[in-house]
Amino acid sequence: MLIEKAIDQQTSKTSPGLLYVVATPIGNLEDITFRAARILGEVDVIAAEDTRRTRVLLRHLSIAPRQLISLHEHNEARQVAKLVRRITNGESIALVSDAGTPLISDPGYRLVRAASAQSIKVVSVPGPSSVTAALSVSGLATDRFVFEGFLPQRASARCERLKQLVYEPRTLIFFESPRRIKDVIQDMEKICSGDRQAVICREMTKIFESVIRGTLNEISTILGEQKETIKGEIVLLLDGAEKFDCASSVDEDLLLTLLSESLPPRRASEIAARLTGKRKNDLYQKILLQNFK
Repeated sequence: MLIEKAIDQQTSKTSPGLLYVVATPIGNLEDITFRAARILGEVDVIAAEDTRRTRVLLRHLSIAPRQLISLHEHNEARQVAKLVRRITNGESIALVSDAGTPLISDPGYRLVRAASAQSIKVVSVPGPSSVTAALSVSGLATDRFVFEGFLPQRASARCERLKQLVYEPRTLIFFESPRRIKDVIQDMEKICSGDRQAVICREMTKIFESVIRGTLNEISTILGEQKETIKGEIVLLLDGAEKFDCASSVDEDLLLTLLSESLPPRRASEIAARLTGKRKNDLYQKILLQNFK
């Protein structure tokens, strides 16, 4: 009975005065869901990050949208008020990104936040996501993971961020540019140890999809031997740091000194507490004393 009721709700006509956050294929257009296709064909407005890419999908689905407008990082601030006003006047709007689930390193959160503030119902229409697609085939731990988006472009800032993440026990997921992937892997080798397992998922669900698994050392060698230019969208996954007992194998004072050189005292004490099992506040006070001296 519950399943039948859910199906009835999903197949009912799109409701007015709602904002739909619609996931679209990340590559293979056959990955569109029945529900997403129906909603895109019924809403009054489709707000797309790139209208050109969305038109390709709509043509594939034989959908002639009532209205297709752009909503990207450069115009989101001024478009939000207009769209919220249209929804409150009874129109239904679907928000889509270039590919995958909107708002994951994509514009749109301002619209969702503004709509919620006006008590407008925001409905998720779930579907493809490069983050979960890459994680599912990575072979790395999936019980706990953290999405870090893009690392900083500048090498110095990127290395500082990696130092902050070096002891993170959860699987780490990044988006990365093909132009920087070799440099990023080399930075991870230096900071996280070359024996750490990693996975590069490139062009997920597309014709030239590829997955490279191995240690950072092995992946760095593979990338270095490639003669052709690396192209396409990349999801990079890094195995979480192993849990081990540092209390007896690491000098606590040295650990605190090294961490506080590149991290704020609060963050340094959090990492040290995780590694040593000591109380975070005690370690924080110890760092402050070290800095005072």
